[in-house]
Amino acid sequence: MEISMGNPEKDTISELERGLIQAGLTNVKVAIPEVYIELKYSTKDNFFGKDVYGDLRNCYLQPDVVAKLKKALKKLNQQHPELTFLIYDGVRPNSVQQILWDSLDKPDSIKPLYVADPKKGSLHNYGVAVDLTLAEKSTGIPLDLGTHYDYFGYPAYPDREKQMLKEGKITREHVANREILRKAMTSAGFAGIGSEWWHFNAFSLQKAKELYEIVK
Repeated sequence: MEISMGNPEKDTISELERGLIQAGLTNVKVAIPEVYIELKYSTKDNFFGKDVYGDLRNCYLQPDVVAKLKKALKKLNQQHPELTFLIYDGVRPNSVQQILWDSLDKPDSIKPLYVADPKKGSLHNYGVAVDLTLAEKSTGIPLDLGTHYDYFGYPAYPDREKQMLKEGKITREHVANREILRKAMTSAGFAGIGSEWWHFNAFSLQKAKELYEIVK
């Protein structure tokens, strides 16, 4: 498991990372040292089973989004000082989005159910979406929120939690942990989505288009 707590400024800078820096994005770990980083797309431990980030180990987001994330962590620690965030993904360059789109073995008509069309772009492509969970501050071990990251199914859907509880697919503890995460994130201006408990948007797509360019 690639969880980083070292000094990110000493990490080798890859071509991909240089491009993120040149695009004006902020290294989350530099700005918020208390968080843990485990980029799932720098491993094969994701829905696609594909490493698309290569040597990238540092998570990048737009500066305004990092400021919101710092605020969310402060809110989290007011109630749960023993916890922090474990970040799975931040900005996802459009070139990487294309790789995921091309590698998904599904008809184009249903691909958008699993991954955003790179021709349209996603909030990850603008650097204003973040995938994350809760972790123990002292160890970086993630809390149990009911499913793995990138799990496609109703047990991962915030919109289906009541149904999944009734069917025994998730527990009240899972929902309680998700509520802690949601409360911290929404207090800082993030919005969740109905199908992934780990995904939060700092802005709408319309606002992101007004403020930023897609990261190529």
